[in-house]
Amino acid sequence: MNINMKRTIINTLAALCLPLLATAQVRPLETTVFPESDTSKIYTVAGYRHGISFFPKVKNKHVTYEAENELRFDKFHSAEVIYTWMKRFAETYPDLVDLYEIARSYEGRPILQMTLTRKKTGKPTDKPAAFFEGNRHSGEVTSAESVLWLMNHLLTNYGKDDDITHMLDRNTIYLRPVNNPDGHNMYIHTAQANRSTVRPFDQDGDGLLDEDSPVDLNGDGNIVRMRYKDPDGDYVIDPRDASRRIMKFVGAGKGQYKVVSEGLDHDGDGRIGEDGIGGLDLHRNYPENWRPMTEATGRGWTQGGAGEYPLSETETRAVVTFLLDNPNIYIVNSMDTRVPMHLRPPSTSKSEERMYPEDLEWYKYFDRLGQRITGYDKAGDVYYDYSNGAGMPLFGHGPDFGYFYYGAIWYGDELWDNARPKEDLNGDGEKDELDQLIWDERENDAAGFIPWQEYDHPTLGKVEIGGWDPKFFNQNAPSKHLEPWIRNEALFNLAMVGHLPALEWKDCTVSKIKTYRNDSTDYRVRITYRNTGRMPTALRQADLVKIVKPDRFDIEFTGTLTETRGDEKPRFRVLDNTLDQPRRPRNFAAAPPVPANRYFREAGYAAGESDNTLEFKVRTFGAGTLSIKAGLRTTRAGILEAREIDIVKE
Repeated sequence: MNINMKRTIINTLAALCLPLLATAQVRPLETTVFPESDTSKIYTVAGYRHGISFFPKVKNKHVTYEAENELRFDKFHSAEVIYTWMKRFAETYPDLVDLYEIARSYEGRPILQMTLTRKKTGKPTDKPAAFFEGNRHSGEVTSAESVLWLMNHLLTNYGKDDDITHMLDRNTIYLRPVNNPDGHNMYIHTAQANRSTVRPFDQDGDGLLDEDSPVDLNGDGNIVRMRYKDPDGDYVIDPRDASRRIMKFVGAGKGQYKVVSEGLDHDGDGRIGEDGIGGLDLHRNYPENWRPMTEATGRGWTQGGAGEYPLSETETRAVVTFLLDNPNIYIVNSMDTRVPMHLRPPSTSKSEERMYPEDLEWYKYFDRLGQRITGYDKAGDVYYDYSNGAGMPLFGHGPDFGYFYYGAIWYGDELWDNARPKEDLNGDGEKDELDQLIWDERENDAAGFIPWQEYDHPTLGKVEIGGWDPKFFNQNAPSKHLEPWIRNEALFNLAMVGHLPALEWKDCTVSKIKTYRNDSTDYRVRITYRNTGRMPTALRQADLVKIVKPDRFDIEFTGTLTETRGDEKPRFRVLDNTLDQPRRPRNFAAAPPVPANRYFREAGYAAGESDNTLEFKVRTFGAGTLSIKAGLRTTRAGILEAREIDIVKE
């Protein structure tokens, strides 16, 4: 085909298409309206499943659904309200706040994150940093409130509180209150509850996805328990409870009642509500010590809810990729509920068996510090302390990733205690549910226990529906008791930030060693920086896995003795290999040569509240001037801007 024929074809096609293009209408992309924001009475969950995906909306008395003029913590907040406040903070404090979308959830919701630091004192990545995350587990909304409380506390007190002002001047704090917005919204806007995302998953192993969700049969906005009489029952009404509310387990066939979840047996397997929405566990999806949900031999370790592979879930992946992109982060707390505990690594062994002793001492120190601030009874590792000494492993757990893979101080703290009785309130020698009832009546306006109500069940006949409020008594604090829990946890997080390393220049000296007859002179230069913070510039584990680089001096020589003409060499020389010169990057033939006046030296890591010194020797030839610009770079303790030191003056 010759060139003229090609032109003819192109011109013909253009003539045919131009009228179409001229009349075409460009339609803008539709903005997604999520069910929590629409005006219908139904909340629909995305994804293909074998069970129902739509549920009646509820307005829970413990939740604020519209942003008010004042941010208070006497109620929980919907994700939409939390996001509204984050946007308000970004507008009100532009010198301190960057707000951005870090990822999109399974259902396509934005996952918002905030960076807090005073921008005029340096880039966020040039400062020691902490990362605090809430609401990984959908129903554990107390953790989101703690992050929001911390956000509000820091911003409203900057410039008023010296400690907070100093902290945000020299540190960076990354805050992600709702890492699982899909689950959070379903939990807040419906009676449904889970601890996963909403991605469909076969929890009961019958080959069906989410086919048996619990159901709010009596329409009171709660999904609680059903009790019904059965000759093979395993529960009785506790004879000590005159109100006949508390059930006591006595063993199969020894009781009068069965107690099951409120709902229906949708799949006919004899169980009720055992395969609701979702089921994958974001806190079993981290890469360190990950195990599959099933394995081929039947003899290896497995982990329920782990996902198809490590970081299969976008919400977990968004945490890990952000942290790896920001290795200046040294302190992490990704919070859950409801076993009040400062929870840390390891998850598959005792602490002493796998951790460097000096790193473990820091964790033990923070355990004790946390207990003093929060009053939690328990603090320690996931494997041994969380299981009360039984040694129960968890796989793919965040704290293990945080220490063994990422080399940081990483907690997965649990907030709220299910109103577990601290005293024997009725004097019967036990601290049990009867004491919880008394506490609920005295301290919680008797709102924690939903009274039993008769109901005609389509398959079970007469049943009673009732029990402890599963959301705002069992899993989360009642709203009137919320603030002390979230405040104390936030103050523990701030206390950890207060221990981060901090750098400052100390003495820098130049001394003449010897002058030679040929008009050359040797000098000794000593440059000292101090880590004024309590923590070292890196944990030993961080160095082992090479998340961090050693503290590094960057030295640039300046002055007339560095100037060259033609083939002249600089009239100074570093002696005895006391400094190193950067090498040209491999496989970059086009990279410019490294200037002859640029040097560096790695200095290891500075312990807390200690000095670190670089000493080197330099020889000068002839008359002239020679100075150095010395800077310091660290991965987790930030940077020190270059300071200039004269070696030879005119």
